[in-house]
Amino acid sequence: MENKIIPYGRQDITEEDINSVIETLKSDFLTQGPKVKEFEEKFSESVGAKYAVAVNNATAGLHIAAMALGLKEGDRVITTPITFAASANCARFVGAEVWFADIDRDTYILSLEKTKELIESKPKGFFKGIIPVDFAGLPVNLEDFRKLASEHDLWILEDACHAPGGYFVDSKKEKQFCGNGIYADAAVFSFHPVKHIACGEGGMVTTNSEKIYKELLLLRSHGITKENMSENHGGWFYEMQTLGFNYRITDFQAALGISQLARNEKGVEKRNEIAERYKKAFRGKLKYQTLPENFLNAHHLFVIEVDDRKDLYDYLHQNKIYAQIHYIPVHQLPYYKELGDNYIDLSNAEEYYSKCISLPMYPTLTIEEQEFVIEKVNLFHSKNV
Repeated sequence: MENKIIPYGRQDITEEDINSVIETLKSDFLTQGPKVKEFEEKFSESVGAKYAVAVNNATAGLHIAAMALGLKEGDRVITTPITFAASANCARFVGAEVWFADIDRDTYILSLEKTKELIESKPKGFFKGIIPVDFAGLPVNLEDFRKLASEHDLWILEDACHAPGGYFVDSKKEKQFCGNGIYADAAVFSFHPVKHIACGEGGMVTTNSEKIYKELLLLRSHGITKENMSENHGGWFYEMQTLGFNYRITDFQAALGISQLARNEKGVEKRNEIAERYKKAFRGKLKYQTLPENFLNAHHLFVIEVDDRKDLYDYLHQNKIYAQIHYIPVHQLPYYKELGDNYIDLSNAEEYYSKCISLPMYPTLTIEEQEFVIEKVNLFHSKNV
């Protein structure tokens, strides 16, 4: 174990995955072919949404989802500072302002109370939407956020990149899977290698709105359509109806995604088994993300908090345990600092960042490897309490 590298996350590529890609590479389609549509249909079914649009990465998905929701220059949105920069950048891509509300100190996700406080500190209509993040795999209670958003005429764009397969139980005792579109207007998922479903790069936007769905299809591919063409036009004819982008995913990436998606449910179960072993080992010793009752955390990450985070980070790396930090608060990044202080108080996020460290979390992590990680964390902690 001493010489084996243990990363914080790792893709799992099986022979079945490889064969599905090879089969597609040998077919007639490499770019937008039948596998893309199949992936979209199977993914929308898996999360319970009406529509899904596959894109080349989640950042692209966030970008066109924000545009499909009508976000434009001069508008303002609210998101969490504890996320990857793309959750905020999607608003900046269209010239909108990003405002940050603080996180809940126990769940690490966007605080409903702090979001409400920020909204009510400004005139009605000041904000256009909310971008909550299912951080580390823990779903946001979108039923509660939907009530708040509806009171203030706001849309919700769910960043579900960490959470395919996660869910919460709402007030009607119904499971609400991340990205199902019941409470959010649209949601975005990531297929980066360290995520649940690996496509190399890739993303998916889900929605229950036909209007948003059609707008996403246009924006994904240059704003071009061949739908509803007159019989007087030849088969070559198309129209560019808006300024769109080339955010298309390839057919062979979609083939890999289909194969990976089939294992996601078992992968989430495995991730939760790993999380339970961590919790058992650290309970009463170290702080970690709280799991509310009737929530299923999809566990992209397992985060603990320590006072001497940098020393633990270095110690683990010396032992070839490549822990990671998620994330530098977005409002502290130089680009956003230059834009100004678009927040009230983010003390919870800043305290969290000073202590957080993500331990290895992926389905192929063995019990032996995890016990080695736990041993090193406990050894370090016992010497530094």
